[in-house]
Amino acid sequence: MKKIKINQHVSYSNLIQGFYRADKWQMSTQEMNRFLHELVERGITTMDHADIYGKYTVEKMFGEALALSPELRDQIQLVTKCGIVQPNDIYPDQTAHRYDLSETHIKRSVERSLQQLQVDYIDTLLIHRPSPLMKPCQITDALKSLVDEGKIRAFGVSNFRRSQYELLNDCLKDDRFHIAVNQVEVSPYMLQSFHDGTLDDMYKDKVKIMAWGPFAGGRLFDKDDETAQRVLPVLQRIAKAHDTSVEAIVVAWLTRHPATIMPILGTHRLDRVDAAIAGLDVTLHDQEWFDIYTAAQGYDIP
Repeated sequence: MKKIKINQHVSYSNLIQGFYRADKWQMSTQEMNRFLHELVERGITTMDHADIYGKYTVEKMFGEALALSPELRDQIQLVTKCGIVQPNDIYPDQTAHRYDLSETHIKRSVERSLQQLQVDYIDTLLIHRPSPLMKPCQITDALKSLVDEGKIRAFGVSNFRRSQYELLNDCLKDDRFHIAVNQVEVSPYMLQSFHDGTLDDMYKDKVKIMAWGPFAGGRLFDKDDETAQRVLPVLQRIAKAHDTSVEAIVVAWLTRHPATIMPILGTHRLDRVDAAIAGLDVTLHDQEWFDIYTAAQGYDIP
């Protein structure tokens, strides 16, 4: 599996493993370690986290598994996110739910993530969600400082639309720094990023897209769901034509877009991981791509 180069410091595998639900996987530390080996052997080397996943427990679980095989650190890219504050049992000073994009909170979050993951640096830090109260240049100052300190190698955003992205981008006057990634929800179920121009804008600025929810959290397979009722039969027809799975066709559909879209997998089942990987070798015809697109939006193109 080829890697997608972002800059001189960081590259990503074109499928990413997400750990959003890892606290529900019921894996021992040894089983998690083996899962990491299986992923790397398959060419999936980018691991997506956030400090809040599993109520602030998943980074620690991952860090303990990684510590069993320190040699894996140089083979993987760690992505994590910060900026959402949630009540939890680990940090008792956090008693309410809000966004905090202050320089103090960003830097404190990174220190916590480094400790939990048991690593010296994070490959890419993402601002998890935009805040109505965010001070853009304070955010970028914190991010640039963390790069200079060697604690992160690159940075980006998550769930940012164009106007929010521009607020941060306008603060980056130094050519050494740029927003490398925007992580947004994209799937044949969720077309908002197509319709609001986010994909176009990121493509123009060479900002890579990490697509969370590529299978809409399973809703794409819900036969009682109105959107799935339109889309799933089309996916199944095209999958049959290519002698592959629906999961593979979804991956092929996302990666067919001219912007660099890297789907984030949320499963821990290796058969589903393998099904998604197979999609990297499927080339959809333009008509097949548009058949999925128009089914998703529920009406034909003009």
